[in-house]
Amino acid sequence: MAVSQAANIAEKVVGHSDNATIDTDISNYAKGESGQETGEKIKATVWQGKNTVEVVEMPKPRVINEGDVIVKITGSTICGSDLHLYHGVIPQLEKGDVLGHEFCGVVESVGPAAKKVKAGDRVVAAFPIACGDCNNCQRQLTSTCERTNENTIENVMYGKRTSGMFGYSHFTGGFAGGQAEYVRVPYGDVNLLQLPDDVPDEKGLYLSDVLATSYHCVVDTGVTTGDIVAVWGAGPIGQMVVEYSFAQGASRVILIDGGEAAWRLDFVQSKNPKVETLDFTQLPRRESITSQLKKMVPGGPDVALDCAAGEYAKGWAHYFEMMLGMETDTSELLNEMITSVRPFGRVGITGIYAGYTNHFNIGAVMQTGIRLIGNGQAPVHKYWHHLLELIRRQDINPLDMVTHRVRLEDMPQLYVLFERREQGLQKAFVQTKFSFPPSAGAPRLTELQDVV
Repeated sequence: MAVSQAANIAEKVVGHSDNATIDTDISNYAKGESGQETGEKIKATVWQGKNTVEVVEMPKPRVINEGDVIVKITGSTICGSDLHLYHGVIPQLEKGDVLGHEFCGVVESVGPAAKKVKAGDRVVAAFPIACGDCNNCQRQLTSTCERTNENTIENVMYGKRTSGMFGYSHFTGGFAGGQAEYVRVPYGDVNLLQLPDDVPDEKGLYLSDVLATSYHCVVDTGVTTGDIVAVWGAGPIGQMVVEYSFAQGASRVILIDGGEAAWRLDFVQSKNPKVETLDFTQLPRRESITSQLKKMVPGGPDVALDCAAGEYAKGWAHYFEMMLGMETDTSELLNEMITSVRPFGRVGITGIYAGYTNHFNIGAVMQTGIRLIGNGQAPVHKYWHHLLELIRRQDINPLDMVTHRVRLEDMPQLYVLFERREQGLQKAFVQTKFSFPPSAGAPRLTELQDVV
């Protein structure tokens, strides 16, 4: 929290660059002139401080830039990445920022430069906001678009910037997110994908992030025929990484999780019986994940994939160093992966890491030839047409990970349940007053006030 506040102060002192070609830092439609002055109010989920979110009313967004599209939201969700915001560990999050980077809906209005989408279209949004024309966008690296994020602190920390992102702090442009009833989508022609009638919201929604992020993790790390793959984290990303790894030809996939989330191992295995599991809270005495993996796979797996994050410290050293601001992320999972894979094995990092870490085993990386691959924020646009076709052919079924349907009004309770890895809650579909009735095979509504 202190680091985030310091970053906010520094950004205000130094100021933004001028590379963005759209208006940024519109993270709450009640601020400035970003909302409609008259007319109906909307409901939106806002961050109000560490471990606190509220659903509040605010003005409806309006078209600001010529390529903007206003979307009436019919579905959103919560992601493990949202928990990093919830905990206040992502820099430059401000009170009142609207959260949510995964959403679908119906186009209500478009700016004069929007030509591909029109009012009435059912659409899903990509969580990275891309211009479609810059050098990185032309290379399909849309999550590093050069024209949608002018944050200076990120550029200093990383030596470059990510694209702007919905609902993910001013560090990534300060754009209001989609855990709301309406949202402004800059460059709507680029960042919205039209959904066909045979793909309901409960499937199409997840093209916005989880389906593309997990696919990118697998293909970017180079999983191929015959590989033995170990996956850290059995949440929705890890679950889909298991599916895609087998689809890419992996001979074995070992899924690792434990603690409050240990139930997810059985959940994923119930969907894909081929996956092997390893519960790190049930290790024999004096055994580690590394030693157990090498018993399961002599020499170690070919590939290790991080689908967890750097926020959760296991040992006291990292716990206190993170608490005191001496590091932003723990290197424990990375070190486990580096020491677990075979010599010249591959390690792919998709779990969120915000800044710096201590005690990183760089020696093992160099001496044993480990290929350390930061997968980056997924360039959703690169994959979403292909993944949409896989859904239509029933080669993948997003409903395999969707366990709950809840109301937007219940977002505060959902954050609490998701944070504590509530038994049986893998992935939720969040409905608004504009949502369509549940489709065939999708969960029915759960009243969360009866659960929390």
